[in-house]
Amino acid sequence: MFIEKLKQHFDNYFPLNAEELGALNTCFTQRSVKRRQFVLQQGDVCRHFTFVVSGCLKMYAVDKNGKEHNLQFIAENDWATDLSSFYSEKPSQLYIEAIEPTMILQAKHDDILHLYTRYHKFDHNFRVIIEQKYIELQDRVLQNISSSADERYEYFLKQYPNLSNRLPNTQIASYLGITPEFLSSIRKTRGKA
Repeated sequence: MFIEKLKQHFDNYFPLNAEELGALNTCFTQRSVKRRQFVLQQGDVCRHFTFVVSGCLKMYAVDKNGKEHNLQFIAENDWATDLSSFYSEKPSQLYIEAIEPTMILQAKHDDILHLYTRYHKFDHNFRVIIEQKYIELQDRVLQNISSSADERYEYFLKQYPNLSNRLPNTQIASYLGITPEFLSSIRKTRGKA
């Protein structure tokens, strides 16, 4: 049932044939994640590509002062993985944690590599997905170095249109690099406009 969501996701790129769908079924496992439960913790090796069927995850780092810095939100029909840790098989510097109860599908490192080599369509699909994520990252870096907090919030609303009412101000503020109070002020000002 949940694998159907993943199939539909791949239909947006290079649709899978019956044999490839069978491989998908054998490589991905379903997992339910509770709110505040980790999919990945700093210091662990990232061993899975994770697809979000329902719910929302956050990917973040913690600085030396213990402050959280949200890098990404991963909601329905999106992917979560620490690519650096996944491919190097070295400990991650990141956390991936559920913000709300989340249903995920996961494939292990070796299974992903098998899909790449045995079924080239997976290699093509994941390449496009990773390229899109890279473009998002470039856009985010440009936003952070050249935009005001209000402009960054506007970009957040465009990037995550369905999350602004699902996430607490503290999570959004961490993503934007501002205080929750300043975010409240931005929201209040925008409400008047």
